[in-house]
Parts: sequence; structure tokens; C-alpha cells
Amino acid sequence: MALRSRLSGSADGSRSVRVVLTAVTAVLVSAAVAVAASSGALTASIEPEPAIVVTDDRGEEIVVSPVGEETEIVLEYTHSVEKTLVRDVYVAVDGQLVSVRMEFSSFGAGLPSQATVTQRDGRYVYEPPRVEYEALRVKTGVIADHDLIVGGNRYDIAALADGGAVEITVQQRRRIFT
Repeated sequence: MALRSRLSGSADGSRSVRVVLTAVTAVLVSAAVAVAASSGALTASIEPEPAIVVTDDRGEEIVVSPVGEETEIVLEYTHSVEKTLVRDVYVAVDGQLVSVRMEFSSFGAGLPSQATVTQRDGRYVYEPPRVEYEALRVKTGVIADHDLIVGGNRYDIAALADGGAVEITVQQRRRIFT
């Protein structure tokens, strides 16, 4: 027991070491934050900002990505019958997902065959009347292979959700590091 107390120190000595280590850690972290902030590598947001949040069917968040008012949020997938690429494009407005257009290569089940469409770059473009969604619920799968594109970032939500269902929402989040 005497050997043990010499190695570990007394109860008061251990507490003193912990206090010193905590103080040193706090100083080092403060210095790192100050350097990062002064170099522009660190930004802090006190007010919550909108973010796209994708939650899987277990309730786990698999994607959280900040969005601005002009950020396009694209749900991209392969049409199950036509086997062509479909892009549903949204923007975040006041906590809602607003549908701004659908892009597709051929007409098929579930695609707007009777709507007014234009052609752009060899694809059909449908601009629907304003529709707002509090949440988009999507069943991902192997054939559709759903991706979510937020700004320039692509997320393979089919793989992240392991082929399960997801819910896509706009939520207010605080952003600390960018």
C-alpha cells in the first residue's frame, strides 16, 4: 500500500494534478480557438440557421447540411420503370421545402405527362405551382439509388439509410465550425 500511495500520490495530490491538467487544457483550447478565429478558420453562429436534416427510419440523423435561401436541394434518383435520371429540386423557405422544378428525360409512371414542360439540355423541366412540404418522406432503394445534393455536396442517402426510409426536413441549427 505504501508503494501504491507513492505512485499515485495522496487524494489531495491527485486532485491538485487534475486541477492543473484541467487548467492547462482550458488554456490550450482557448489559444487554439483564438488562433482559428483570427485566421478566419473558425466561425460561430449564435443565431440558429436553417439546415437540411435527413433522418433514417431508426430516428438517427444521417445528414445535416446548412442551407441558405438560394441553396438548391436536389433529390436525385433513377426512375424505377424508365431507368432514367429524375431530379426533384427544392429550396428551403421559412422552415419548409418548396418544390421549384422536376427534371426528367422521359415520360413514365408518376412523372408529369399532362403538365406544361419545357426542354432544357435534352431534358424535360416541369415547374410546378408552389408546393410546400414540412417533410419529405422517401423510401430509398437499390434501383432508385437516391442521392441528396445540397449546394455542391452529394450524399448517397440510399447507402446511408441502408435502403430504408428517410425523412428530409428543414430545421434550425447552430453552426459552430465551418
